[in-house]
Amino acid sequence: MKAGKALFAAEFEPALANGRRRAPRAPVSFDARLGRGGLDRTLCKVSDLSQQGARIQIYSPLKKDSVIWLMLPLAGQLAATVRWSDDFEAGCEFQQPLDTRVFEELLALGGVSPSIY
Repeated sequence: MKAGKALFAAEFEPALANGRRRAPRAPVSFDARLGRGGLDRTLCKVSDLSQQGARIQIYSPLKKDSVIWLMLPLAGQLAATVRWSDDFEAGCEFQQPLDTRVFEELLALGGVSPSIY
């Protein structure tokens, strides 16, 4: 090795990566509903979204590992498993990933340019 030059190695990890998630989530803001049909639907707000899941703002806690029905605009009813919940937020994993086209339309609805994801 020549004097004044050093070799080094570093691992690269994208800034959006999170060890617990399979895909990065996009910050969004749009209304959705919990429940299946009829009058039992409860308003909630989606605050971030990936093709595999969403973070929702809620008014009462949901039970971890319970299966819920989440009604998203443009996507309809989706079955999702609650992965975590506190008083006002919950993280949900969809049982079936969102279709890419629907995901991109939801990003646009939520104020995010799909071209950055």
